[in-house]
Amino acid sequence: MRVIGGGLKGTRLNPLKGLTLRPTLDRVRESLFNIVGGGIEGARVLDLFAGTGAVGIEALSRGAQRVVFVESNPRVRDLLQNNLQKCRLTGPDADAAGWTLLATTARQAIDRLARQGEVFDWVYVDPPFDADLYGETLKALAESGILAPEAEVVAEHFHKTALAENYVRLKKRETRRTGDTCLSFFYLEDG
Repeated sequence: MRVIGGGLKGTRLNPLKGLTLRPTLDRVRESLFNIVGGGIEGARVLDLFAGTGAVGIEALSRGAQRVVFVESNPRVRDLLQNNLQKCRLTGPDADAAGWTLLATTARQAIDRLARQGEVFDWVYVDPPFDADLYGETLKALAESGILAPEAEVVAEHFHKTALAENYVRLKKRETRRTGDTCLSFFYLEDG
């Protein structure tokens, strides 16, 4: 696992041994960021179910203004912190590096960020494939008020997992498949 593009390109990220963690593969991240293109530069990014932090770190490497990582598992959060350190995104200048790590569930984070008046341009949703969290999470995002009018929400899922065409105001634009993994892109209907 490595950072594919931007200022941190080539930096190797640590996987977590001993847990059934499924990090976003390099080829899936490469496909994702090829599709998103320059749209990530200057964006406010929410990385739900952040895991190793690979997607959010990639966004920072490519010029995202700010990334909020959300991870509820303490062991995985430690790994994410280690990966941020490895990329030299910690220390006294961590605030300048433009990231925050929330130690909570995705739903709790969405509620908290809404109360704080946060707004995001780009959201990545990657729950464990065997957890039935897609509908709940996408619906919560659609109803939360934390999405900018032109926001894009990307859900990573197993190719046999069918996501709905819409979740309240979130409508599916397209789905792209890379191996066994699909990326479904959503936008706000009235955005």
